[in-house]
Amino acid sequence: MIIVTDRERKIRLPFSRGILTRSITLAGIDVGIAYAIATEVQKELERKGKRSVTTEEIRELTYQKLLEKGLKEEAKRYLFWRELRRKKVRLTVLLGGATGVGKSTIATELAFRLGIRSIIGTDTIREVMRKIIARELLPDIHVSSFLTERVVKTPKNSDPLIYGFETQAKHVSVGIKAVLERARREGLNALIEGIHVVPGFVEPKEDEFMYVIAVPAKEHLLAHFYERARYSQRDAEKYVKNADRIMRIQEYLVERAREHGIPVIENVELENTVSTILADMMKKLEEKGV
Repeated sequence: MIIVTDRERKIRLPFSRGILTRSITLAGIDVGIAYAIATEVQKELERKGKRSVTTEEIRELTYQKLLEKGLKEEAKRYLFWRELRRKKVRLTVLLGGATGVGKSTIATELAFRLGIRSIIGTDTIREVMRKIIARELLPDIHVSSFLTERVVKTPKNSDPLIYGFETQAKHVSVGIKAVLERARREGLNALIEGIHVVPGFVEPKEDEFMYVIAVPAKEHLLAHFYERARYSQRDAEKYVKNADRIMRIQEYLVERAREHGIPVIENVELENTVSTILADMMKKLEEKGV
């Protein structure tokens, strides 16, 4: 067994290919290739008869392995994210987007790569609110986001679908802000995802990252619904039947994002989406001199 010593945190842990793989994927490298490189690092340490190494030695060896494979830019990004973790920079990521665009899957992958231990979905926040606030007081939080017009009185000349959704988003944003305030106060990493992460209703601070996820066409949305139904108890047909309404909400969210300068990320392929978000985060962190 190879023991890894982290001098700064004064801890000693067994070498883990999984942990190293996660660090390498932050550089925008496919998880399969990252795992192969982590395996090469382990074999190199074993060949040298190492029984104890420092995190600095692993970082340098991994960097060299990336360079040997011609991955110069990836090697640079690897060092950047490792240094960021060493500095214990707080990371807060907010992912918005319409129902079924893949926010939860993207959030899970981002959390894994960034080492964020928990993901908070705004549907969970809404569910808590439903338990403590009666339907008579806030009827909109007790129905799906694309069906709120059934329980909300729409002002004249307003779009019932969008007005109902905005009403629900404003109410749920109270809970989102409370979660963010706690994370800021305690210096915790946070990853919040959900349809209620609406630009303007939820406003990230300068050191926080917000993205709106979108799909290029209705067909992609339908595919996501059927794929999601394979691994959960959500009935795809309910969402398929309301796909046009959900696409209208997406148009609204994209428009809000552009008005508030929030990046819109088109989600066609998971790896490309995650890599695009990580590249944008890295660029902004470098611009801030982090």
